[in-house]
Parts: sequence; C-alpha cells; structure tokens
Amino acid sequence: MSAARRWLRAQMGLAVRGALPAILCGLGGTAMAVVVAWCAAAALSAGLAGRGVVVWPLAGFVAGVLGQAGLGMLAERFASDAGAKARRRLRGDALARLLAAGPAILHGGHSGIWAGVVIDRIEAVDGLFARWLPAAALAALAPALVAAAAVLVDPWAALVLIVSGLLVPAAMALSGFGAAAAARRQFVALARLQTRFLDRIGGIATIVQAGRAEDEAVALGRAADELRVRTMRVLRVAFLSAAGLDCAAAAAMVVLALRYGGHYTTGTLDVPAALFVMLLVPQFFAPLRAFSAAYQERMHGLAAAEALTSLPPMPLPVPPLEVRTVAAHGVTIDFEHVSLSWDPARGKALDDVSFRIPAGQSVVLAGPSGSGKTTVIEILLGFVKPDAGRVTFNGADIAILVPQALSRLTAWVGQKPMLFAATIEDNIRFARPEASDEEVWEAARAARVDSFADYLPQGLDTMIGESGYGVSGGQAQRIAIARAFLKNAPILLLDEPTSHLDPATEADVLDSLKRLAIGRTTLIASHAAAAHAFSFRRVDLRGGRIVSARGAA
Repeated sequence: MSAARRWLRAQMGLAVRGALPAILCGLGGTAMAVVVAWCAAAALSAGLAGRGVVVWPLAGFVAGVLGQAGLGMLAERFASDAGAKARRRLRGDALARLLAAGPAILHGGHSGIWAGVVIDRIEAVDGLFARWLPAAALAALAPALVAAAAVLVDPWAALVLIVSGLLVPAAMALSGFGAAAAARRQFVALARLQTRFLDRIGGIATIVQAGRAEDEAVALGRAADELRVRTMRVLRVAFLSAAGLDCAAAAAMVVLALRYGGHYTTGTLDVPAALFVMLLVPQFFAPLRAFSAAYQERMHGLAAAEALTSLPPMPLPVPPLEVRTVAAHGVTIDFEHVSLSWDPARGKALDDVSFRIPAGQSVVLAGPSGSGKTTVIEILLGFVKPDAGRVTFNGADIAILVPQALSRLTAWVGQKPMLFAATIEDNIRFARPEASDEEVWEAARAARVDSFADYLPQGLDTMIGESGYGVSGGQAQRIAIARAFLKNAPILLLDEPTSHLDPATEADVLDSLKRLAIGRTTLIASHAAAAHAFSFRRVDLRGGRIVSARGAA
C-alpha cells in the first residue's frame, strides 16, 4: 500500500465520528423516501381504480417529502461541518510541520508549491470528508434499506435492483483509474501555474524593465490553458462514471417494466405493489448516484494526499527539563565538530567546524560568499540540524530545545529583512506583540528609525508595502534592528546586515548594531571590511572549514 493510501485510510478513521450525523440523517432521508413512494403508489392506485382522493396517502406523502427535505438539509450541514473540521485539522498540522521545518523547507521546493499544498491540496480533500465518506456509507446502507422494502412486496424486483446495483461499482472502478491519473496531472498543472505566477509577481519590476511583459503574459496563458485542458479531462472521466450508473438504472427500470407488463397482460398485476417498486428504483440508485459523484472526490483526495505526505515530519517531542539548563542571560555558544551537507553531490556546507563565543562577547564570522556563514546562522536559529557534531547553549544541545525556547533566546537581522504590508509600528511590534507603545517607541529610537519616520506624514503609523516597498534598504534594516531591540534576546545573530548599503548608511547601521550587541552574545556573519571593526574576535571560513580563528577558540 502506498504512503498516500495509508495516509487516506488513517485520515478516514479520524473523520468517521464527525461524519456519523450526516450518515444517520441520510439513512433517515432514505426511510422518508420509501414512505413517500408507498404513499404516492397508494394515491395513484386509488385514482386509477376510480376510488377518488384518499386523504391518508396524500397526508403521508406531504409529511414524507417535508421530512426528507429537512433531513437532507441537516445531512448537508453536518457534512459541511465535518469537512470544515477536517480541513482545520489538516491545515493546522501542515502549517505546524512547515513552521517546524523553518526556511530550510525552501531547499526542497518552491514556496508556491508549499503554499499550494497548504491551501489547494487541503481544499481538494474537503470533498473526501464532506461528501465521499458519508456517500460511501450510504451507498452500502441506503440501497439495502430500499431493497428490504422492495422484498416485502416483490422479492424478484428486489433481486433485479440488487443485481443492477452491483454493476455500478464495476463501472466506477473502470473510470476510477483514469480519474486518479487525471486529477494527479491537474494538480501538477495547478502547481506549475501557481509557482510561475508567484515568481513573476515577485519579479514584476525586472520583467517590465527587460521588456518581457508580453512574453510572460503569453507563458502564463499557456500554463492556464494547460490547467483548463487537464481540468476538462477530469470532468470527462466523471461523466463516463455517471453514464455507467444511468445505464444500470435504465436496465433495472426496463426489466421491471417488462415484468409488470407481462403481469398486466395476464391480469395478475398488483398495481399498488408495481407502482411502489417502480417508484423505489430512483430511490435505490440515488445513494449510488451520490457515491458515484463523490467517488471523484476520493480520486482528488488521493492525488492531494501524495503532496500532503511529502510534508516534513513533526520534530520529536523533547523533555522540557533540558530547557532549564539554559540561562535567560549570559549564553555561551559552542560549535563542536559540526558538519552539514545540503546535498551530498555538492559536498559539505560545513566541515568539522568548532569555535566558541563566550557569554556577552561578539565574534565576526568572515569569509567569501558560499563559505558557510549563513549555514552557521541557520543552525543557530534551529532551521536545520547538523549531520554530525553538536551546538550548545551553556552546555545544552540546541537540538533538544523546544522551538519556543530557542526563539526566545535569539534575535536575528538578515541581509534583506522581511517587512510586511503594514505600518512601521506593526512591523516593529511583530517581534513582541504584547509590547507597550512606549517599548515600541524606545526600540525605534534605539535603532534610529525615528530619523526618517519623523519626516513621514503619519510617523510610525505610515503604511509600507509588501517586502518593504516604499522604504529604502537602510530604512528597512533599521526597522529590523528595532525588532531586535524590542525582542531583547540574549543572543544576537547578524547575517550580512550591511550588504547593499552605501558607506554612510552602512556606518550608521553598524553603529546601531554595536549598541544593540552590548551585553549580548553576538555572531555577525559578514565579508564587509567595515564589519571587521565590530569586534577583535574573528573566525574565517573557506569552503565550509575554519582556516583561522583569532580570539574565538
């Protein structure tokens, strides 16, 4: 059994209890349908016999129709609630896995693909829980209930219904293989369109500057057309399945009509029983028709499950006692023979790296691009784990620290800080949402955000665009530094914080960072010459190995 099928089976087991009310309402609706058929047969036979209008069949018919409608409405509501509950559970689990993996997840795929998994793939399995699970149960139980009612008046008619009903799963199985393959190809086309669109929106300035806007529009059109074609193929397979069911229902109706036609010619026709059985035929196939329509949901769910099973696993729970060995202030960092490879074919990103940063001291991690500086930062942030060796905070291995504790210990300022489409104040407060207005303002002043915010129309309440659109690189870096001031963590990690800045802005940012580093254990990864004046402690990396260390043994 494939991993996707095992995942589906486990998820169905978790969702059975939530689908039970919808199943019970569906069975109640089928029972009401049998009552409606009996009352309609009684009223019609009375009219054909010339006995006039009989009150009780009409009253029973109206009551049955209203009961069937009410139970159908309740079944839809319960099914919708079950689907929403399953989606919330799956989306929470998927987000928890992605957040636990951290930015390292991008080494294994495009962000648009993971966004599609969390949004579209989980939406695709909604029908699995909201429609297919109740329909699968009703496809077995409801026809049996209708057939039992038919047995009471005509056992041969019940046998005809059962035999014709058995043809439906065979037709669905034949179309099911094609539906699964078509749904899988549809998801691939959707993922291609999503990732291409996300990339082009992010690089729209480059596209316009290069004069490639029309070319990219044509390429997006081709990707959208591919998705359209693959979606229509999914619908085509679904229609084939419905056609097979219609043929089975028509065959049952024809056989019963011939049977009762023969009884009519011989004068032995029981009119109420014949009418009742003929009216039961649509009710017998109604649950099978719903199951046939929902069967495509299972195929969609199976295709989506293949992506959901590719999500990174949740980290193993760790004993909370280990966290107590790390002090809130004065943290010493030790790298002990650390090695890590992103891809074995590309060699080691870090190779037997060992150094120490004493509590409250600063170390510059120097080296050219690709030497492993950012990899060291990602290990300290908990985004990746070493293949060999260990990293400790005050002797406690960070691999066994819970993510929340590790996050509280570290503040980070990267090369290109991520700013959200919000006010400057909201972007600073992101580091500590519960902070007071005074604390936010103090962090802004410490990072010298006020040096440009005071000249803006709304000060810190000025809105900025996505990814910091509307502020310069130096201003965005000051906002990131203000976040670090507000977080007030004992460990400060700086990854090329002055890259792409002019000399004057670089000196200004470095001055703010020096004040931020006072009393904190600080690692600054940079190849900028100005950053080397940050501290007399320095570690030089080349090709993932330490080639020299001064004052940071």
